[in-house]
Amino acid sequence: MDRDYGVELDALKAQLSELERLVRQMGGTERKTAAEGGNEPLSTEAFLQDGNMEHGAIYFSGYYRSGQQTVRCGPQERKSDDLLGLDRGKAAKVISALGHKQRLDLLLEVWDEPRTGTELVERLNMGTTGQLYHHLKALSGADLLTQEERGGRYTIPAHRRFPILLLLSAVSDLIDTSDFIDMTEARNEAHAYLGAPTQSGYDIHHLLWPILDNSIDEHRAGYCSELGIYLHDDGSITVTDNGRGIPIRLLPQTGKPVVQTVLTEIEQINASKEGTSFFAPGAEKEIGMAFINALSRVLNVEIRREGGIYRQEYRHGIPQTGLMMVGETNETGTSITFKPERDLFASGFDKAVIEARVNELREDNPELRFSIQ
Repeated sequence: MDRDYGVELDALKAQLSELERLVRQMGGTERKTAAEGGNEPLSTEAFLQDGNMEHGAIYFSGYYRSGQQTVRCGPQERKSDDLLGLDRGKAAKVISALGHKQRLDLLLEVWDEPRTGTELVERLNMGTTGQLYHHLKALSGADLLTQEERGGRYTIPAHRRFPILLLLSAVSDLIDTSDFIDMTEARNEAHAYLGAPTQSGYDIHHLLWPILDNSIDEHRAGYCSELGIYLHDDGSITVTDNGRGIPIRLLPQTGKPVVQTVLTEIEQINASKEGTSFFAPGAEKEIGMAFINALSRVLNVEIRREGGIYRQEYRHGIPQTGLMMVGETNETGTSITFKPERDLFASGFDKAVIEARVNELREDNPELRFSIQ
């Protein structure tokens, strides 16, 4: 039997359009128009200009399981004007009550099971009970913790659990900004990583040596036999090898690929035990991949691994894309192209300086093939 694929495709398009209309209707983004007598999607611009509508609202509901119980929160609504008009001083106090890592540790430690002060000290390795009770007092004063009886176990009041979950939900969507803040601070404190600058700036080659060291580590582990360095006319440089490739698996804690963690987390130079660090002469802190990314106007990483070619782009250390699969290959390896922020450095990459360093590396790694172009 002959099939009319054009008719079938038109029918599918009609069904998708109807589904989209229903979704918009459920979200309150459609309205009747007198001219057409039907539903017209309300654009963002029209929504913002419509003086008859509220600025917006947040709707939420949910549930969580605690032991054998399932606790549900019915649908709630908070007007955006009310949220933005909160008493800022009081709001800051609430946030500050949770704005200390050990306080958040305490809340999450008693989330599923009430615990005594002694248990908390042992589980969190706080060292002293005085340090613990300082934070317990702050959390109790904010009505975020209660004690069963004097000397008894601490727990979270039932009516505070959903607000805490909602706050953590919002934080989860903002948590990557902490990496960006760290990167900005790293740029402002470049001297701690690069040592004392000359009158004209820092030595740009200190950003290159750690990347070479990563490839050397792959070679010494038995996975890399070739290392290439390419100097480009625009001041950028590429280092490529045929090692295993930086891992692309997603980390369960963050849902981000390992490579993104390596390239964005300043405080975890050897995040997930991947990558190498490097001390510049006179520096206080190690240079890792994330620091190199932070000081680069543009950085692109390409990974050849597990049958695929994966790419991701960064600007000033901030991801511009997710990790995208852009092709297939039987090869393995990593290629990193980066263009340092020249304002910080005395000059661009010098081929003679790079060749001198490569000659030293050749002596220590005679079986590794180097090329500079």
